[in-house]
Amino acid sequence: MEDDAPVIYGLEFQARALTPQTAETDAIRFLVGTQSLKYDNQIHIIDFDDENNIINKNVLLHQVGEIWHISTSPADKGVLATCYNRTSDSRVLTCAAVWRMPKELESGSHESPDDSSSTAQTLELLCHLDNTAHGNMACVVWEPMGDGKKVISLADNHILLWDLQESSSQAVLAGSASLEGKGQLRFTSGRWSPHHNCTQVATASDTTLRGWDTRSMSQVYCIENAHGQLVRDLDFNPNKQYYLASCGDDCKVKFWDTRNVTEPVKTLEEHSHWVWNVRYNHSHDQLVLTGSSDSRVILSNMVSISSEPFGHLVDDDDVSDQEDHQPEEKSKEPLQDNVIATYEEHEDSVYAVEWSSADPWLFASLSYDGRLVINRVPRALKYHILL
Repeated sequence: MEDDAPVIYGLEFQARALTPQTAETDAIRFLVGTQSLKYDNQIHIIDFDDENNIINKNVLLHQVGEIWHISTSPADKGVLATCYNRTSDSRVLTCAAVWRMPKELESGSHESPDDSSSTAQTLELLCHLDNTAHGNMACVVWEPMGDGKKVISLADNHILLWDLQESSSQAVLAGSASLEGKGQLRFTSGRWSPHHNCTQVATASDTTLRGWDTRSMSQVYCIENAHGQLVRDLDFNPNKQYYLASCGDDCKVKFWDTRNVTEPVKTLEEHSHWVWNVRYNHSHDQLVLTGSSDSRVILSNMVSISSEPFGHLVDDDDVSDQEDHQPEEKSKEPLQDNVIATYEEHEDSVYAVEWSSADPWLFASLSYDGRLVINRVPRALKYHILL
């Protein structure tokens, strides 16, 4: 099988929630949450054996409801959070809870479970995040690089900071803020910045992006009309502290410098329908993934606004004698941005794209029909970046 060939897995359920197992940095592992109205919902633990190009799965039962969002602890492989629907007094509420998976499933393994052990296992409920006192939960985000004790949840127009105590069996509200103003003020998504000592969170609500300081829970920047229509998602550049990307229903992906929010640094217009997801590669921030309702996943090379706009961070000591006679023009011109690849393995809306937390060259995408596709950055580009 060719190295760059995609690997496809079908869940047999509709699904829109996908996350890498963040604390697992050795084995390639993703978690997928299902959306079924008829059957008990499940979390599929997907282990990818990249040597043999095969997928091994384990199934966890998530009986409380259909999963809208899933995220994993950065510190504890066994701990995850879900946002899910439940019906109460004929009203549908979106709740959030923190769970622990069975001990034997915590670490990624390349063993295919034998038939006897492939029956679904149950999740242990650690705690509820507030159970809808503040409204419907859109997402739960963990403090990056943290000890897994701090999470932010977004519920309707509230941003809530939680301390998980007593081995995550208790969630204590440590701070909150609300969107004020007219109209339907509801958060759609949020990300926690890995910069500024992890004291900043960015949120999307309607067409606006906002930055928040988690110490005071006050707003630090605001980008109004960041998109012409609803903003669906955002992500922080892992290497450039003021840079973030956003995407939305105007089919655009925009890149921002939060010190100057009057206009985006760059705009991508490659998708033909709503863009649901944008993700920076964790190591090489010129690599940006997007997924859309046009059923496509696009990998872009945003090198001009990356931390290595000339291809490399050039160091004087690196230049050896043999290179002295090389013309210098090559290193002065920033490299050109381009679309690296468009992936067409999906036939339905792509609701999620995520990079692996173990292999920087590998990513997964999920479409609503339950199709999970694992792809790799093209080998030629990988070596071009590395060499």
